[in-house]
Amino acid sequence: MSSAAENGDAAPGKQSEEKTYKKTASSAIKGAIQLGIGYTVGNLTSKPDRDVLMQDFYVVESVFLPSEGSNLTPAHHYPDFRFKTYAPLAFRYFRELFGIKPDDYLYSICSEPLIELSNPGASGSLFFVTSDDEFIIKTVQHKEAEFLQKLLPGYYMNLNQNPRTLLPKFYGLYCMQSGGINIRIVVMNNVLPRSMRMHFTYDLKGSTYKRRASRKEREKSSPTFKDLDFLQDMHEGLYFDTETYNALMKTLQRDCRVLESFKIMDYSLLLGIHILDHSLKEKEEENSQNVPDAKRSGMQKVLYSTAMESIQGPGKSGDGIITENLDTMGGIPAKSHKGEKLLLFMGIIDILQSYRLMKKLEHSWKALVYDGDTVSVHRPSFYADRFLKFMNSRVFKKIQALKASPSKRRCNSIAALKATSQEIVSSISQEWKDEKRDLLTEGQSFSSLDEDALGSRHRPDLVPSTPSLFEAASLATTISSSSLYVDEHCPHDRTALYSNSKGLPSSSTFTLEEGTIYLTSEPNALEMQDDNASVLDVYLPPNECVGPHSL
Repeated sequence: MSSAAENGDAAPGKQSEEKTYKKTASSAIKGAIQLGIGYTVGNLTSKPDRDVLMQDFYVVESVFLPSEGSNLTPAHHYPDFRFKTYAPLAFRYFRELFGIKPDDYLYSICSEPLIELSNPGASGSLFFVTSDDEFIIKTVQHKEAEFLQKLLPGYYMNLNQNPRTLLPKFYGLYCMQSGGINIRIVVMNNVLPRSMRMHFTYDLKGSTYKRRASRKEREKSSPTFKDLDFLQDMHEGLYFDTETYNALMKTLQRDCRVLESFKIMDYSLLLGIHILDHSLKEKEEENSQNVPDAKRSGMQKVLYSTAMESIQGPGKSGDGIITENLDTMGGIPAKSHKGEKLLLFMGIIDILQSYRLMKKLEHSWKALVYDGDTVSVHRPSFYADRFLKFMNSRVFKKIQALKASPSKRRCNSIAALKATSQEIVSSISQEWKDEKRDLLTEGQSFSSLDEDALGSRHRPDLVPSTPSLFEAASLATTISSSSLYVDEHCPHDRTALYSNSKGLPSSSTFTLEEGTIYLTSEPNALEMQDDNASVLDVYLPPNECVGPHSL
């Protein structure tokens, strides 16, 4: 599937600039699709349900629809055409697996005119979307249709094992024959809903060779950018919570291994990015009134069709980035490197490329001219590994709390404490001198203090009243707060603790031993909650405790 048209705008001037495909007008193709599917699905309801058998994957049913009508088909104003349906029972099983009832399928495709998307694919394919945004209808080449038919048994087995996948969900394969021309179409799930504006759309392969949007593509109203554009615009990637990231990467790894087993390569990840902006959201709500999805409010939605359902299933809403009252349309919540809240819509597309002889020759030729590892065409195993590595390392990233290691916090705390302690010591020294001068001025005697100082030699629990030790004892403070206090009731049977004691997360301490200040830093259990606060504690051994009478 081509990536360029999945979220294109509806073609405005259909009458004046109607497109053609294989010399057939797009209006005739759309009319034939609705008539043919309406007949085949209606006719299929008369067949009883049963298990899918191996031969069912290779059945082709055909019906002729003349313009004048017949006993089985209605009249129409298009040229006569024959409509073929490939593996009708197998695709009926696929639709039932995703919860699509026949009436819903017919209503989506046949009740309203199909909307043609203006962005054609690189292969020149036409894209149509149903009016309720549920299904994409794309014209495919003969080799792609043939490869899909051969792929159906393995596709059936994979969906049985895991219906939650980012791989395309195929609901029908048909062929319109008119005037000797075969136009093959495939019905798939719609990856990018039109009712949600995509501010950025990317087609990512994990390749760098010529992976930049052309000037013509950039001039479009809804351009689709490529790998080099993403690396330039979102150079730091997109961030998810841990659970969503793990689920997304697990889904991508599983899908890539399935594609590798089928020898499929050259696929892409179609990524639509919606930036949650309130002003844009209000405008989009007004524009979304034009989408007649409300007509189907009571109908059952397609299961596992949204990006969030594909990786996790309904019921999980990511990391709470999105509010509950916001209709996310199944988008995956994420954040940009700028902190913007995003909704992501994604799916793997263009899987109908087999690594056959022509692709091998294409890779060999490009490898001679350019770096073989950078071109998009590559053997399936290498392609899958390079694709996953690019998604894991450059596109999708896990949100991690920016927390410094304990050793770094310790070094930073010690450096900060040394600088802070010098300021505190100088300020306290000045206060001590002022206090001493005031005491002298008031005529108070210091004889008792001298006696206490002399007696302290026989009192190992008292610190001599020297200014430096007094200042050190008064170093109890916090980096985040200027409050200081000293416990006047220092017990002699244990170490005295001088601290702010406010339960701050990270603590660093001074310990006085033999007149030397030792710095230690100890993280506690609450440390991870606030790395910005550090506590400075002073521990005084029992034989050096400062009492109020030591002055």
